[in-house]
Amino acid sequence: MFTGLVEEVGKIAAVAPLERGVRLTVACRLVLEGTSVGDSLAVSGVCLTATSVGADAFTADVSPETLRVTTLGARKAGDPVNLERALALGDRLGGHLVTGHVDGLGRLRRVTPMGEAVEVWYDAPPGVLALCVAKGSIAVDGVSLTVNALDKAGFSVMIIPHTAEQTTLLEAAPGTPINLEADLIGKYVARLMEGRAEGGGLTAEALSLL
Repeated sequence: MFTGLVEEVGKIAAVAPLERGVRLTVACRLVLEGTSVGDSLAVSGVCLTATSVGADAFTADVSPETLRVTTLGARKAGDPVNLERALALGDRLGGHLVTGHVDGLGRLRRVTPMGEAVEVWYDAPPGVLALCVAKGSIAVDGVSLTVNALDKAGFSVMIIPHTAEQTTLLEAAPGTPINLEADLIGKYVARLMEGRAEGGGLTAEALSLL
């Protein structure tokens, strides 16, 4: 589990093909502190397991399915990535609950300066957009953001200077694909409502766990 507060922008140092999938080597510093083999790290919003940890980089194996449904399949050496270590119980939750499981790929539509901040519009697939609400949370390439406005094709966010400096969000050009993860609580509420609409809802056994 993550918070969507990026700790460091790392860089893809190498992409090595495996029999199935690829092995990424990510150059970084800060997120290596306290990280061991087997720990989870969010790489531009994708939860990966560290397979080796060195003094200035870690490696992670990426499965074919993850390559298919995220932007990691298009990453190459030299590309910057947003990095975050997993949340520890008792830590402050400054962003929102982020699992690192990408719900869909969006695309950057446009960027408009608004004073010191920047308004950014993203196009989103219908399944993700249906879970977005104004002033709700969404993770974009692993960054916890607040939905500012919605239209039929996507949503907008406001990016303040600090977020721009600490993440890769404003390095992308219009049309660039991005990883999107809808709010976790919203997904569970939507699943519950879906069950009720179908006349099912939660079973007595499930309700007993609440």
